[in-house]
Amino acid sequence: MSTPYPFTAVVGQDDLRLALLLNAVSPAVGGVLVRGEKGTAKSTAVRALSALMPGVDVVSGCRFSCDPVTPDPQCPDGPHTDTPGTQRATRMVELPVGASEDRLVGALDIERALSEGVKAFEPGLLADAHRGILYVDEVNLLHDHLVDLLLDAAAMGASYVEREGVSVRHAARFLLVGTMNPEEGELRPQLLDRFGLTVEVAASREPEQRVAVVKRRLAYDDDPEGFVGRWAEDEAEVREHIVAARELLPQVRLGDRALTQIAATCAAFEVDGMRADIVMARTATALAAWAGRTDVLAEDVRQAALLALPHRRRRNPFDAPGLDEDKLDETLDEFGPQEEPEGDPEGDGDDDPDGGPDGGGPGGGVPPQDGPHDGPQETKDPQDSQDTQDPQDAPAGDDREDSPEEPAAAPAAGAGAPEQKPVAAGEPFRTKMLSVPGLGEGAAGRRSRARTEHGRTTGATRPRGALTKLHLAATVQAAAPHQRARGRSGRGLVVRRDDLRQATREGREGNLVLFVVDASGSMAARQRMTAVKGAVLSLLLDAYQRRDKVGLVTFRKSAAEVALPPTSSVDTAAARLESLPTGGRTPLAAGLLKAHEVLRVERLRDPARRPLMVVVTDGRATGGPEPVQLAGRAAGLHAAEGTASVVVDCETGMVRLGLAGELAGRLGGTAVTLDELRADSIAGLVKDVTGTQNIIRRAA
Repeated sequence: MSTPYPFTAVVGQDDLRLALLLNAVSPAVGGVLVRGEKGTAKSTAVRALSALMPGVDVVSGCRFSCDPVTPDPQCPDGPHTDTPGTQRATRMVELPVGASEDRLVGALDIERALSEGVKAFEPGLLADAHRGILYVDEVNLLHDHLVDLLLDAAAMGASYVEREGVSVRHAARFLLVGTMNPEEGELRPQLLDRFGLTVEVAASREPEQRVAVVKRRLAYDDDPEGFVGRWAEDEAEVREHIVAARELLPQVRLGDRALTQIAATCAAFEVDGMRADIVMARTATALAAWAGRTDVLAEDVRQAALLALPHRRRRNPFDAPGLDEDKLDETLDEFGPQEEPEGDPEGDGDDDPDGGPDGGGPGGGVPPQDGPHDGPQETKDPQDSQDTQDPQDAPAGDDREDSPEEPAAAPAAGAGAPEQKPVAAGEPFRTKMLSVPGLGEGAAGRRSRARTEHGRTTGATRPRGALTKLHLAATVQAAAPHQRARGRSGRGLVVRRDDLRQATREGREGNLVLFVVDASGSMAARQRMTAVKGAVLSLLLDAYQRRDKVGLVTFRKSAAEVALPPTSSVDTAAARLESLPTGGRTPLAAGLLKAHEVLRVERLRDPARRPLMVVVTDGRATGGPEPVQLAGRAAGLHAAEGTASVVVDCETGMVRLGLAGELAGRLGGTAVTLDELRADSIAGLVKDVTGTQNIIRRAA
């Protein structure tokens, strides 16, 4: 977009605008993660921020944006001595989700390095972003190996490029800004913690505000230059306010009482590590400077907590981010000051002190609060503690549907047991690793064996494109027989392009784990369904840790449905599982056919990602003509296509029919009971799911 949308023309989104402005005032805050649904001006606001940032002084001709006052002594373009400086605008560098490693960190000419000993280096995006803004749209979809590189650079303030002993280092300090839609998956905790602040955004439900958004957007699309000109005065005012706040920032006093409140708040909410305390301190200081004050007040600490802590409180992907504001206020009051700070009669921690100048932004540094989380809330469990007193399953030999626990109206003929309310999931546990056999080439992950860019070296091949991982021994071996013919006379090795060999590496890939869950009346007994949901929740947690995509198909009554299309959002799958109703007959064939259709579509969309189907059932098939035969034929479709599958046998009781085992045989997979699914049930064993047999191997 040649003419960015003006920052001050963004309607609403006070928390988002404040978080970005605080980072403009104090880049040491550590960046912003913007979470929210699509179409909420996340990218628009971030891209507009660069126009408000003050310019930076750089060494003329330096590709790494060195400061002329304190140039990097190890700069690849250095040394810089008596080099004139020039000022340029702050860069906004975007990192595409599908970027390669060389595009991110830069590329080294291996051929020249081997033959001439020259470090011919082409800088990457990390060099471009130095002393600027690095923006990652859809940051939760970024490949794992790029996340690792990003983490290293953010932690060390430098980027290292290593190619077989030849290395280049350059400074890489940047403001990291990311946007994401939580429905598409969560971030790894290590990357999540690198963002200083986080904000949740959602579209306004007020008609007047929505009308204002549409009017401004249409006016901008019709005449971008004219629209930007109408907001130029407001933009200049905010830019001046940022400069003034930056100048005031070193004078802001962070007293002991504010530090005590910060430490007490982080301790009360049990955040990990000390980064949260540091980020809160920097944010509170920036809030005071933005408000034109030299003292940090309790209101600054409170606002800093709302911005810096929610994303650091997640213990697992199923936890809803957020803070209990009542608990926050109680903590601030408990550790508030007993006496007034000098020159600050308002420093008593009141919730509504007078604000400072607004400068075109939120007055006093505190934006209007509609609640810290406008996103979708986690589905609550409608059952109470009496669930533990529910009756056991009906005898396994009874081929009728299990009776409902609570009295209900009689079902229609042939409808099976009536629908029951959802029950809570049992406590999750660590599961055995289930993997797909063979060697894949899918997206990097942590489940099945695959050819990847990272991992142990298993061989060498000719590069099909740009060389990224040199196999030195194979390259030397290919070049050695030709040295005399090439007229070698010195110590250097004469290397041609045809001699270069790419290292082939083996690592792990992420898979598509499709859960096919039986929600019929035969599974509806309270204790059994609680255990089943606990097992699926455990497998979902395992899928999150192994970077898989997940999908959820359920079957009950007379049909099957896709409760969740394949997605990277494991916590969304957990929420759908929590609200899953049960009851009715068991259309097993319908569930398997629906799963077959989902996998067929996904193979077209992402052919490199191999599927693993997990069927959670007791193996019964009822309803319709010849339900058992239909289920067998549906299972045969999966077996014919070689779909790796595992059946989690949910049958309980003294007498078991073994129907789940028979289903696993027809699928060409394996069956495990709920007890066998636990990783600690047989110490040290790992189950591999194969297309024809169950391979159990002892882990090293």
